[in-house]
Amino acid sequence: MSLDKHGIAKRIAQEVQEGYYVNLGIGIPTLVANYIPEGMNVVLQSENGLLGMGPFPTEEEVDPDLINAGKQTVTTLPGSALFSSAESFAMIRGEHVHLTILGAMEVSERGDIANWKIPGKMVKGMGGAMDLVASAKNIIVAMQHTSKDGQSKLLKNCSLPITGLQCVKKIVTDLAVLEVTAEGFRLLERAPGVTVEQIQAATEGKLIVEGEIPEITV
Repeated sequence: MSLDKHGIAKRIAQEVQEGYYVNLGIGIPTLVANYIPEGMNVVLQSENGLLGMGPFPTEEEVDPDLINAGKQTVTTLPGSALFSSAESFAMIRGEHVHLTILGAMEVSERGDIANWKIPGKMVKGMGGAMDLVASAKNIIVAMQHTSKDGQSKLLKNCSLPITGLQCVKKIVTDLAVLEVTAEGFRLLERAPGVTVEQIQAATEGKLIVEGEIPEITV
């Protein structure tokens, strides 16, 4: 049984550590805010100028003026701060973010990421992706393992315009958790009920399998 988007977010939340400043990209990464372990001191950053982002609001808590970079309504926590996007990107470019969680259309076996444009389709802009991948020391990607037509999105080489080169450290998909190494994708965990053979069939890039692969627990 593959993970849904909430399962992916729950698994990525396990990578967050005490004291981290974490940037959440658009899409599945924003859901990670809902699954930070209770009592853990973590500061979530949204690139449009919010530090100290909380979980998504209930209907009673919705404030249409308080949004994240994906234009979703969010909540703030005690001690949070609002500021300009210029200050936000100064924080990003200054390498003051410990962990960046991004979505992706493709990732290569070397850790290249393509997540901002599909040729021939309208795009609003690259957003903060270029700055994030150029400045972040630790990037985790949240994505579907394959496209809607069943094609692998974990490739030998990206076919879409590149956002950043050799920058992704770890990937959590609906099928698996993988570490990007110099040799290729190292399989760390598999989704409940998903076999190594199924993951291998869904991965175009080189997949390294060593020993017994445990199931993901969320």
